[in-house]
Amino acid sequence: MSLTSEELQLLQRAATQAAENAYAPYSKFRVGAALLLDDGTPVTGCNVENASYGLTICAERSALVRAVSEKGPQVRIRAIAVDNLNGAASAPCGACRQVLSEFAQDDAVISFPAVFATGERGFENRPFFDLLPFSFKLA
Repeated sequence: MSLTSEELQLLQRAATQAAENAYAPYSKFRVGAALLLDDGTPVTGCNVENASYGLTICAERSALVRAVSEKGPQVRIRAIAVDNLNGAASAPCGACRQVLSEFAQDDAVISFPAVFATGERGFENRPFFDLLPFSFKLA
């Protein structure tokens, strides 16, 4: 299932807007994520930190938990966009990649802030499973 550049730009803007709601008093690293579900619904989430650090939830998992709680366990992700308000490169962490992989369609696309070899900043757009080729899956 292909994604138009307009759909991807809308998803990226939604991720940036979600980052505005992040609760990041410790790291000051405010992240937002936006998922495009297979039914066309966009769902956003942001990171929520905690003084214990280990109980912090990333934006990507926050968005996924919201999607499942609102739509049910049958949700499937068509595309993922991540952004932060710090201007830093930031692909999803390993834990988020693993959790997202359980719900991502085989041809899901992911977009995240990157710094390219030229030093230019922008969004890296790639197939989601390029980021986690050997994820754990149900049989």
